[in-house]
Amino acid sequence: MNPISIAIFILLMLAAAAAYLVGQSAPAALVLAILAFFLGYSVQIAKQWEKAVVLRLGKLRSISGPGLFFIVPIVDSVTAWIDHRIQTTEVNAESALTKDTVPVNVDAIIFWQVRDTARAALEVTDYRQAIQRVAQTTLREMIGAALLAELLSDRKAADLRLKADIAGKIADWGIVVNSVEIRDVAIPAALQEAMSRQAQAERERQARVILGTAEEEIAAKFVAASKLYADHPIALQLRAMNIIYETTKERGATILMPTSLIDFMNPRGIAKGD
Repeated sequence: MNPISIAIFILLMLAAAAAYLVGQSAPAALVLAILAFFLGYSVQIAKQWEKAVVLRLGKLRSISGPGLFFIVPIVDSVTAWIDHRIQTTEVNAESALTKDTVPVNVDAIIFWQVRDTARAALEVTDYRQAIQRVAQTTLREMIGAALLAELLSDRKAADLRLKADIAGKIADWGIVVNSVEIRDVAIPAALQEAMSRQAQAERERQARVILGTAEEEIAAKFVAASKLYADHPIALQLRAMNIIYETTKERGATILMPTSLIDFMNPRGIAKGD
């Protein structure tokens, strides 16, 4: 009984007791007591997010609420109060094998909502427990049909697939699935270490390939530069002088150079050498 029903019941029972004590007839007090019973049980209140399933003699009479509504005691009964707010259900698949036979532990959470009160109450015994079971089996089916790399790299696609599969199975119960989110995919520690070594080896391979490519490009540039300097010796002389300048300009150091190098930088010396 809700608070209003309890208050009405108590007031009428007090009125019946007072009528009996002040000398009124016993039938009048009995009538008040019966009235208190009927009114106390007939007044029902559903919260804003609730709807009540009312059966009359075992058959569906109405879906009542939210707010105040009345039932006929004994004849009518409220068999279920259905919450229409968004609900969450957590599911876990432990040691489920992927398509490439890798054992994983997957945690997911489902956001769902009752849209058809009558179906949720009449089509399934306990829709909350049923959703839990359906979600768990669907999660295992999805894991068994997917590769480990797909689960780890594309969770968004896995979420959408789970949502569609679960929604299709529970649609007849008047329940919709708003979203499904995989929170964690846990793999064995040994496999994590192996994948880490594989990723490290792959990064090292890529680094060596990049370094080799860079060396090849540098060598090609040196070959082109050597041919250019061979055709233009003065350009080589200017480059050598520039290198010396770049070396000494920051520190202001004095560099001792052999006479052969000085002669090399002298265009006349180069001409004599030719």
